Amino acid sequence: MQGRYSGRSVAPEGATIPRERALAPHAAPRFFCARARSQTAAHLLNPTPYAVQIPRPALPPHRVLMGPGPSDVDPAVLAALSRPTLGHLDPAFVDLMEEVRAMLRAVYRTDNDVSVPISGTGSAGMETCIVNLVEPGDRVLVGVHGVFGGRMADVARRAGADVTEVHGEWGRALDPAALRAGAEHDRYDLVGVVHAETSTGVLQSIPPIREVADGLGALLLVDCVTSLTGHAVEVDRWGIDAAYSGTQKCLSCPPGLSPVTFGPRAVERLGKRDRSVQSWYLDLSLIGGYWSPEAGGAPRSYHHTAPINMLYALHEALRLALEEGLPARFERHARNAELLRAGLVDLGLELPVPEGERLNPLTVVTIPDGGDDARVRTELLERFGLEIGGGLGPMKGKVWRIGLMGAGSTERNVARCLAALRDVR
Repeated sequence: MQGRYSGRSVAPEGATIPRERALAPHAAPRFFCARARSQTAAHLLNPTPYAVQIPRPALPPHRVLMGPGPSDVDPAVLAALSRPTLGHLDPAFVDLMEEVRAMLRAVYRTDNDVSVPISGTGSAGMETCIVNLVEPGDRVLVGVHGVFGGRMADVARRAGADVTEVHGEWGRALDPAALRAGAEHDRYDLVGVVHAETSTGVLQSIPPIREVADGLGALLLVDCVTSLTGHAVEVDRWGIDAAYSGTQKCLSCPPGLSPVTFGPRAVERLGKRDRSVQSWYLDLSLIGGYWSPEAGGAPRSYHHTAPINMLYALHEALRLALEEGLPARFERHARNAELLRAGLVDLGLELPVPEGERLNPLTVVTIPDGGDDARVRTELLERFGLEIGGGLGPMKGKVWRIGLMGAGSTERNVARCLAALRDVR
């Protein structure tokens, strides 16, 4: 069968697309039936249930992504996606894997050998940590002051844990003393908190939570989805046993991978399980045979086909973050967040999260009385190509969430957002 550039385009089971259609891809699409043996006018006008409408090539519009994620992707990261695909055990790709692991340890500030990207978004990382560390009947204490703490508790419950949820005020950091007071048992297997609560724009101090976990004899699990490379994450210094993140926030990489890291106590817990991890796909004892075989002294083995080109993108995103320098990257996020907050206040808008508890990569702003949430966000998107986020849970319809993450954390984006809000609100 001839290809599209020869004047005839490929269609199912021998059907052909007329030359004028092949050379005019934006003309009105026709139907072609996968079961067709001949191309007749009657068939084209009366497609069977198996007909396929051949769409135009995907040409998404350009947006400025200033919501809670995904963030704008650095052009160098997009370019990395287009590089030649290799086999997942190709020696050249294995070398890249090792560089990814080393760079993940650097951004997590850890010596953990098990620091690997999970094939899936940040939620896959959350589930990976929980299903590997939790067995049915284990006690799990979760601090909930936003959507993602609630999700952590839900996943732990689905893994068979006896879950205690301690609820804090949405828009405020958790009080460690209240978390400890809310514990229903003297001993727990795992304590989980969110470092950067994306639903509320709150940054949680981790060292006091480590003290709570120590008092309960528990491992500490931390959600770093929106904080990694936007705020300092000190896995070793803070005593975090396991953490997970996502590529689509401050790393400015497309969604699709979730970097996780497991410390020595978490690895020990995994090795002492009484039963197999409930998820084969997310079982780190199996994934480790592919990503870090030296830990077990065995040769590298196939587990599942890695998303090769996404790992090229992560490699480049990590490289750019380390090339900029983590302190400089944190300072840039902080500086632009302050510019945005000052500008929002000048517009007469209120910031509900107290100073000292605010995220730099994501600012939450109260919608003024009489403000139309949906209208404003729709106008920003349609008139300015600018995306911001709405509220979730009890904050739905009450706040906007404005992201300045990774490559999108720029003075230009601050000015663009403030000017657009001034015009539409």
